[in-house]
Amino acid sequence: MHIPDGYLSPVTCITLYAGATPFWWVAVRRVKRALNTRLIPLISLFSAFSFVVMMFNLPLPGGTTGHALGVGIAAIVLGPWASILAISTALLIQAVFFGDGGITALGANCFNMAIVGSLVAYGVYRVLAGRAAITAKRRVVAAGIAGYVAINAAALCAATEFGLQPHFFHDASGTPLYAPYPLSIAIPAMMIGHLTFAGIAEVILSAGVVAYLQHSNQALLQLTAPEQTLGAVPRRGDRRPLWLGLAALLLLTPLGIRAVGTAWGEWGARDFADPQARRQIAEASRRQAPPAHIPSGLQLWSGVWTAPFPDYAPPIVRNQSFGYLLCGMFGAGFIVLTGVLATWSSTLLLRHKRKHLEASEGAR
Repeated sequence: MHIPDGYLSPVTCITLYAGATPFWWVAVRRVKRALNTRLIPLISLFSAFSFVVMMFNLPLPGGTTGHALGVGIAAIVLGPWASILAISTALLIQAVFFGDGGITALGANCFNMAIVGSLVAYGVYRVLAGRAAITAKRRVVAAGIAGYVAINAAALCAATEFGLQPHFFHDASGTPLYAPYPLSIAIPAMMIGHLTFAGIAEVILSAGVVAYLQHSNQALLQLTAPEQTLGAVPRRGDRRPLWLGLAALLLLTPLGIRAVGTAWGEWGARDFADPQARRQIAEASRRQAPPAHIPSGLQLWSGVWTAPFPDYAPPIVRNQSFGYLLCGMFGAGFIVLTGVLATWSSTLLLRHKRKHLEASEGAR
């Protein structure tokens, strides 16, 4: 679902950056109002969680792969606006350091997964959960459905963006300049895998974490259930198990490369010239062969950014699994470190404001 550079026209990329910007702006303002040292670590936790979850590739029909997003549980715990920032941060780190999703397509990827995913997950969860108690099983079911609908809504957006490219952007002979397959192929190719395996993974993830939090830290579920009072569980609860869970997932990331194949629509430009790769592309695309030559726009823009650790494979590390683990540790660690620095900065700012206020009151 991570759209690479070259698959979307510059016009499409600019449009989706423009479409995402108001949501980022509102998200920053909404989160800033509630910004405190307790919220920032949560945003970094769920951003790192989403980053790690997306490293677990699943085999999908047609010989491709896919993954869960973690957007459902992020929206349920953080609310939609903080979730937008958390998932966008994870996508930014993936694009810049690992080439997982393009720099030119970052606006599209954030719009699909962070914005649409978060808003849909939050809306579905609030409607289905209703006014049920925080400990009610209804909330577990609502979380699973919210995650499932959210990941498929994001996939449908990506498939539509792929599928519109050959219709609007082609040369005089009708040859696509960017993503080569129309809606009739792009939507089924993307949606079959997400309606099944990837969607089920998101259900298990969202419902499972909510069920766990109902017993261990109900306070984390209160933001999307403000009308409910907490039970005997302390308001802050213990977040250490969540951090330990993130660490355990991180150690298991090498399992994420066991699935063979490339996610649909994420083939490199050179794959269009490789006979074996072309057969795989055709097999995953309802047996319709890709263009005989690399789409010119795709070839032009695919090299706009070279990530330092492309495909989560550090050049100096020979062992693929160990390299994958190191990249996961680097990405998650970078997000957590950013959260720590933001918490420290926020604490200093609050102290400065308090001193300034006390000095002003003393002067009066």
